[in-house]
Order: sequence, then structure tokens, then C-alpha cells
Amino acid sequence: MNTPAQRIGEVGARLAADGVDDRLADDLVRRIVDVVGNSLAATREEPARITGAVVTEWGGTPAATGIGLAQRVPAPSAALVNGTLAHSLDFDDTHLPSVLHPSAAVVPAALATAERTGAGGRALLAAAAMGVEVTCRLGMAGYDEELGNSVFFEHGQHATAICGAVGAAVASGMLRGLDADRLTSVVGIAASMGAGVIEANRTGGTIKRVHCGWAAHAGVVAADLARHGLTGPPTVVEGRFGFLRAFCGERVHPERVTDGLGERWETPGVFFKPYPCNHFTHAGVDAALRLRERGVTADEVRALVLGVPAPVLRTIAEPAEEKRRPRSGYHAAFSGPYTVAAALLGGGGLGVFHEDFTDAAAADPRRLELAERVRVVADDEATAGFPRQFPAVLTAELADGTSVTERVRENRGGPQRPLSADELAAKFTGNAERAVEADQAAGIVGALWDLRDDRPVAEVMTGLQHAAARS
Repeated sequence: MNTPAQRIGEVGARLAADGVDDRLADDLVRRIVDVVGNSLAATREEPARITGAVVTEWGGTPAATGIGLAQRVPAPSAALVNGTLAHSLDFDDTHLPSVLHPSAAVVPAALATAERTGAGGRALLAAAAMGVEVTCRLGMAGYDEELGNSVFFEHGQHATAICGAVGAAVASGMLRGLDADRLTSVVGIAASMGAGVIEANRTGGTIKRVHCGWAAHAGVVAADLARHGLTGPPTVVEGRFGFLRAFCGERVHPERVTDGLGERWETPGVFFKPYPCNHFTHAGVDAALRLRERGVTADEVRALVLGVPAPVLRTIAEPAEEKRRPRSGYHAAFSGPYTVAAALLGGGGLGVFHEDFTDAAAADPRRLELAERVRVVADDEATAGFPRQFPAVLTAELADGTSVTERVRENRGGPQRPLSADELAAKFTGNAERAVEADQAAGIVGALWDLRDDRPVAEVMTGLQHAAARS
């Protein structure tokens, strides 16, 4: 009987040869467009400068495009830069209930490897689909129904970075033409490379913004090591000292990695984000927007009570004083009080947007004064729905003694409330135009959709480099 890693190797090798169906290919193009848009929006962020400076110092053979860089860099370096960009603004897609962001780790690794090897769009889409799927399934193997949460998350680990390194490695290995045995080794090698702790969600620091970049980088390196003959243990997923037990202890479900693998897909159900902030804050934003639609204004609000799932309090509500007065725009993206205040006062984009998470916006006295009036509490109904959804209930206590309540049970952007084609287009355009002109943004989208027709990835990425590079 094959181990989970061996099964991943078999399915990956088959998909690399056969490709994926049109429905899944279309879904993956949307995810690549989303990743590229998020990455363009982040090119002027400090993590982009830092990772760009690091890979420039490293040097090496030019092989792949780092978005925002004027010159091509080695594929592992491009994966580091682009994965960092993809996750920097917390706008990347989310799989539930594993609570991880698969595309931001997998797509940059796949793009860099495809560009380096001269692969066409269809090979890229098959590899990215498999990489995202492996990432999601590893995350689900560490999800505990009784606990009602990811064990990775309970341990303070960033499942996105940990599982994403393995998914990125599988995608990169497929594009490198590795057979089933070497793809099995890729899983075993990458399992020793994934890492990430999420204390920054609570108290600040910018390290989390590099987590997906490092996962993508590790994935490309793992595939190269396997290609040259390094091997990994075939029992790496389920073994006594394997991936799942090392990170999650005994509360693991290795069967979820392979049940229906290659036939039943988690990937199309991954949520697109409408707002560039921590996903736990989104239902609160939705509720605040609904209050505005009902005519509630900040001036008449005496107090706001935001009810959320109990497990998310540590991320968006604690320490309370830190969350009511975020120290930076990035920190504000992890604040329940701030995001509610920004939405109620009138944010940009689809409800709140990048301009709501600048350092200046986070220091705006009106927003901070309203955030001070927000109390975040655990809500039983929201907790019951977590983490398959991130529900919220928001009650505004008004100056006239009345109160108004909005409850959001299903998150916008998921299968139950999908973003429309126009909303996804608006998200990409708003992102891309932070870095390029409108006509260039349209050209980038068109080129990315050409991947569906097997356009060479190198052509698409070269055009993206020329459009987005900064002197």
C-alpha cells in the first residue's frame, strides 16, 4: 500500500502528463490573476524592497522574473520575491477550514519554475492545481473537528508557510519533469523546510509577510535537490517522526491527504478575499458596511460590540489596547476594532482597501476614536460556524438609546457568496494600478488568460517584468 507521499507523487506525475480539465484550469487562471494583482499592489511595500535587495546581493544566473525588479534572477530568488509580494498585503486567497493561504506560496514557485524551464501555460496550471491541492489537504490533515480549529494554529504555527512549502515543491517538481518516485522525495525534502510562527499577528513585526516567499523559495529548492538525486522518506507525512506528528502531535488525520486525491478537488472552493486585511476581520467589515447601508453613522454610535468566533480573539482582539490603537497600517489589518471603524467611516475598494491600511490611515484620529468604542467578544453562534466560515455579529449602540445589529454568517468571496467577475476585475485593477498604468494592467490580465491556451509562461512573465519593473 502506498504512503501519502507516494500517492502524491503518483497523482502529480499523472497530472503533469495529462493536465487538468477546463473547469479547473479556469479556476487556476483566476487564482494566478489574483496572485499577480496582489503582488503588483505590494511592489512598493518595505518587504518588497528588502527581499529585492537580498536577492540582488545573492546574484546568480538570470532565469525568472521577480515582480518589480528590473532584472531577472535565479528561480528560487524570484519565488522568494514574488511569494513575499503575494502575501504582503493579506489579500491572498484562503482555504477553510484549514485557515491557510495556498496560492500565495504555490503560484510564485510554479511561475518561477515554469519560466525557468520554458513550460507552457497548461503545464503551469496543472502543477499549480496540484500544489494548491496538496497544501490544502495537508492543512486539513492538521484540522481537528473536536477542537474546531487547526492544530497548527493552536500551536502558533503558520500552516500557510509550513504546508505551502510542500505544495510549492510538488508544483515545482512537476514542472521540472520529475517522475513519481522523485516527486515522492520532493514531499519528503520539503517537509523539512516549511516553517512559520504567527506571533506577529498579535503584537506586530513584518516577518509574516515573508512566510509565503520563503515557502515558495523552499519549494523550488526542494525540487532542484530531488532532481539532482537527494531523497526524502516515503513515510514523511504520517510517520512517527513525520510531518504531521512533528507539527500537530496526535490530533492528525493523514487519510485526508489522499482521500479522492486527483478526483475530488478542494481548490475551487478556496475563498477569494475582497479586503486586504486578516480574513478573521472580514465579517466585521461586512457587518459595518451593512450598518452604513441602513443609515447608521459614526457620529451617532455610542459603542460597538463585535462578536466573533472565540479562537480568533487572540489574533484580532488581543492585546485589546494594541488592537484599538494599531501601531502601523500593517498592524491595523489584524485589528477587529480598526477594520470595523474603517468600514463604518467609509473605506475604499470593495469596502476597505489599501488606502485604509497605510500608517497615516492607522494614525487617523477619527478612526482611532471610533475604534476605541469597539469591544470585541466571543459569540457562541459565530464560534459554532468557525472555521468553515469566519462569522461575526456587530451591534451598534446609538446615542438615542436604541441599538442596531447585523449578523454575517457566510464570508464574502467564498462559494456561498462568491465575488462576481466584475468584483474580481475591480480587485485586480485596483491592485495593479498601484504599480502600472491602466492599459498595462489590461495587457497583463490578457496575457495571464492566454495561459489557458498554453502560451509560454516566459512570454507572460517577461511582459509583466517590463510593465512592472521600477528603475
